[in-house]
Amino acid sequence: MKTKYIQHLYSRAGFGIFPSELKRLGSKSKETIIQDLFSRSERANPLVIDLSEFNQLRDDNAMKAMKEANKEAIRKLRQKSRQKVMELNYAWIEKLRTADDVLREKMTLFWANIFVCKDNTVWHIQQYNNALREHALGNFEDFVKTIAREPSMSKYLNNKQNVKQHPNENFARELMELFTLGEGNYSEEDIKESARAFTGWSFKPDGQFFLRKRKHDYGTKTFFGKTGEFDGDDIIDIILEQKQCARFICEKVYRYFVNPDINESQLEEITEVFYRGYDIRELMVHIFSSEWFYDEENFGVKIKSPIELLVGILRIVPLKFEKPRQLLYVQKMMGQVLLNPPNVAGWKQNRSWIDSNTLMFRMKLASLLLNNAVINLDEKGEFEDTFEAYYKKENARKRHLRTTKNWDVFNSEYMTLQPSRLKEHIIIASVDKDTDALLENLSVNSNKDYLIQLMSIPEYQLC
Repeated sequence: MKTKYIQHLYSRAGFGIFPSELKRLGSKSKETIIQDLFSRSERANPLVIDLSEFNQLRDDNAMKAMKEANKEAIRKLRQKSRQKVMELNYAWIEKLRTADDVLREKMTLFWANIFVCKDNTVWHIQQYNNALREHALGNFEDFVKTIAREPSMSKYLNNKQNVKQHPNENFARELMELFTLGEGNYSEEDIKESARAFTGWSFKPDGQFFLRKRKHDYGTKTFFGKTGEFDGDDIIDIILEQKQCARFICEKVYRYFVNPDINESQLEEITEVFYRGYDIRELMVHIFSSEWFYDEENFGVKIKSPIELLVGILRIVPLKFEKPRQLLYVQKMMGQVLLNPPNVAGWKQNRSWIDSNTLMFRMKLASLLLNNAVINLDEKGEFEDTFEAYYKKENARKRHLRTTKNWDVFNSEYMTLQPSRLKEHIIIASVDKDTDALLENLSVNSNKDYLIQLMSIPEYQLC
């Protein structure tokens, strides 16, 4: 398999590939390389942080006792939970950086912007994040049914308030509009009837699903022309019978993993593959095995998301932020804070990542992280109110993003490469002739300096 094909595969299925790994795979067939990629992502490895201090809030009986005895203690724990969500953010980025099961982690990141959700109860959002990870390469039917039961989603889209006496249509609407079918492929009556099917769906404090039978509507519903005493699972089954569901998901997959511009015949091809069994793994194997995935027109045409850009840098030069909130600041400045989506529609992709402010910050990011460049930190952008207040302090106007760099990975993988080889490895997209001339005229003192220069050109923004 050609070197540039392997690099393309790993730029889309992961966050790049080390030279040693590229060398190891260089003599292998495409089938073997793809099989190796999927084998390493066979099992889900959960993202877990220490949440033992919240055990009382996760237990029904303990929670009741606390409510009666110490409401202030509950308030403080819930405030601490919001802070822990930030810790989960840091842990997720570290997991993306270090993952050997890189395809599963890339798929988890992808699905987080399909099944969009936000929650300040840290043990619920951790459970939700791991549900994405568990089903990322599994069966889509099981995936949707799991998401519909997750407490974080139930809260985010008000399904906990969905009861027989007063049906709440929010979850039912977004299930079809944003998660499975797309706008215009269902009727208002379908929303009303499906909302009835999800009435009474609830959860316990520990995140376990349960049905409030007295709140559930057991009556007859008519949905997509079918009539029966449907519950939520039945509604999902009927949705998946619509080929539009397979097409809707495949369009999202194609834009993310192949090309932001749709090739209709290729989309129809993968829709047929997905529709016959809703097997996500089979879909991704088909895409990565196809000849058209490796067409030149798909190389370097996708703008990296802020997280893809950040993680790509961190995989080459691991580092730790001396003040972890600065990691949140970096995400906010580029427009994508993990676990904090802007709305239920999630983040817009590709060109939407770029404007005059974000482009300048993105191009300076490697220098900020690796070369102690100074940046103005007096910008509005909060994860929580305390985050905004942190950066509005008078002494935080201009300073370094203080990081502790570990150059060991770079030294072992990249230090001995000739500058031309380093450039070929770091930059996937075709380089503009003016940029190429600029790079040729650079006085390269070391590969470290050249790396930062390469990560600062517009073409590094592409994969």
